[in-house]
Amino acid sequence: MSFRIGFGIDFHQLVEDRDLWLGGVKIPHVKGAKGHSDADVLLHAICDAMLGALALGDIGVHFPDTDQAYKNIDSKILLKRSFDLITDKGYKVVNVDSSLCLEAPKIKPYVVAMQQTIAGILGLTAGDVSVKATTTEKMGFVGREEGLVAYATVLLEKIR
Repeated sequence: MSFRIGFGIDFHQLVEDRDLWLGGVKIPHVKGAKGHSDADVLLHAICDAMLGALALGDIGVHFPDTDQAYKNIDSKILLKRSFDLITDKGYKVVNVDSSLCLEAPKIKPYVVAMQQTIAGILGLTAGDVSVKATTTEKMGFVGREEGLVAYATVLLEKIR
């Protein structure tokens, strides 16, 4: 099969005294995402989408939160290692489509930097990486600013 599609999703709690990393970019905010790594929900969802496209499990399989080697790790490293697993199987990423679900902060000022960061790791152009955001209109844990969610879809193409 020459094309494969993968879907990823990730959730993290928002807490005080943590940095907020989204798409490999540090975003100024009063809260950050809680997690074993830097808790970058967007990069985690993209990792899961790539791994899922080739039925390779998820980031928890490859980078378990029980392993101290991944404590506070930069999720850009996890994205690169997930990408390496894809390329080792003879695939490349064609494009990424993603959505963040959060009430605050507004991410529009950071989208281009996120696209460039993700594209650089995956060997794409920024135009091949879509990053969008929405709120939940104040509903649920996202609406109460207790957490955030990221969704990602990735198209892979066989290269050899």
